[in-house]
Amino acid sequence: MLRGRGGVGTICRMFTGLVEETGTVLGLVESKSTWRLRVRARKVLRGIKIGDSLAVNGCCLTVARKTATALEFDLLEETLRRTNLGELKSGSPLNFERSVARHARFGGHFVTGHIDCAGVVKTFKRAGKNFYLKVSFPGKFGGLVVEKGSIAMDGVSLTVAEAGRAWLAVWLIPHTLAVTNLHALRPGARVNLEFDLLAKYALRETGK
Repeated sequence: MLRGRGGVGTICRMFTGLVEETGTVLGLVESKSTWRLRVRARKVLRGIKIGDSLAVNGCCLTVARKTATALEFDLLEETLRRTNLGELKSGSPLNFERSVARHARFGGHFVTGHIDCAGVVKTFKRAGKNFYLKVSFPGKFGGLVVEKGSIAMDGVSLTVAEAGRAWLAVWLIPHTLAVTNLHALRPGARVNLEFDLLAKYALRETGK
């Protein structure tokens, strides 16, 4: 699990997988104790403060510093190993979602911000009016994916259209591509995957 400042130890709040805005990477700098990720943002800056949680490409991170136009987060080696954050370049687009507020409407699915693995884009193509995206992942997670189930991909709540033991496919509508960073994907790119929380508990109960 990835929690708090990119590592284990701080409990993060819940997300829905409905991206609020796309921002950009300003830089990723290494220090003696951590990696510091700096991002440009606008909408999510409103009301957010140091210590709050923000889903960044689906990763639950804790705000370490805030300015009028940017946010900063501390990342651990585990975060860089398990996610795609360490591979992003200056200017790369990022998906942002603030944690769910009390009494807010819930429109996606339960997303914790704890990335399970980074999948690899195998196919991304236009098919009619929509787009087809196929992603591979380690086979040990295959039991968590079913057709018409939920998947969070770079923090975006999506419905699984096809499922194999080590791959899944989704259909994307133009609106999703317009308001998230998924439009920038190319074959070979890595995307952060968080498998459905309910599927994890169900799999545990079956003992598989």
